[in-house]
Amino acid sequence: MKYITLVTGGQRSGKSGYAQRLALSLSENPVYLATSRVWDEEFRQRVLRHQKDRGPEWTNIEEEKHLSRHSLAGRVVVIDCVTLWGTNFFFDNNSNVELSLSELKEEFNKFTNQEARFIFVTNELGMGGVAADEVQRKFTDMQGWLNQYIASRADEVILMVSGIPVKIKENK
Repeated sequence: MKYITLVTGGQRSGKSGYAQRLALSLSENPVYLATSRVWDEEFRQRVLRHQKDRGPEWTNIEEEKHLSRHSLAGRVVVIDCVTLWGTNFFFDNNSNVELSLSELKEEFNKFTNQEARFIFVTNELGMGGVAADEVQRKFTDMQGWLNQYIASRADEVILMVSGIPVKIKENK
């Protein structure tokens, strides 16, 4: 049965750890779908360290943009994270918010059309004040609208505050 959880909060609020513990409570072999681009060798080593830290029970997939390329029916999947996923579209589209948001929504819909247990991790960027420049403000707007879109389709939304999960939404 398809079920979508959105885990949101600020940086270092415990989002990823919560999402991983949830996935492991639901499956002995969950999938970790990482959306970040590997920008340099230091970052590549960071990715490898994170994969090793997760352990052999995880199936690790690296996918910058096209999540729907992966058939994950029947699996528990942590998508970490929506913010980096959105960054990839935003920069590839030269900071075009409307185009990026449209492509992200379309890809989200295609990906979540399969019967799987999805756990999306995202950042609440708009809680930290107004960004200093236009590009950052555009990205924050796009991220906020994408979070709202995913939350509207999620069965459950968890806000992480200082490592504490606060249930915001639950469809029963």
